[in-house]
Amino acid sequence: MGHTVRRSSLLDIDRLIPLFDAYRQFYGQQSDLNIARRFLNERLSRHESVVLIAEDPNGVVIGFAQVFPAFSSILAAPISIFHDLYVVPAARRCGVGTMLLKAVAETARATGAVRLELATAITNTTAQRLYEALGWKRDEEFYMYSLSL
Repeated sequence: MGHTVRRSSLLDIDRLIPLFDAYRQFYGQQSDLNIARRFLNERLSRHESVVLIAEDPNGVVIGFAQVFPAFSSILAAPISIFHDLYVVPAARRCGVGTMLLKAVAETARATGAVRLELATAITNTTAQRLYEALGWKRDEEFYMYSLSL
């Protein structure tokens, strides 16, 4: 039996926290397990996101992906924002990221989403290659802006 991917629940939070914290550190945030716990608990308990987890054959969580529901006014339809993908270093290059990305697409389709969107660091070329290999297209038409509040 190989790696599996499934939708997480509140019961998985303790096993997700270290991975979510490592993901945030990858993007330059300080380690803070309390923030990780609070954020995941709020999203899952309020049904504001879907967190998919990858487990090894022994049930150890080796990766996760988080997707947030949204809407497109232009398309007048639901979309999904794929915000987080993390695989523990020991499980990288074993197909776990691919499994999670395929599960993200299946989950979004099942909710009626007509498009998935994501943003990644310009320097994260490893992830970019994976996204493009799975059919994701880099936006060449729109710039993305943000405003810190």
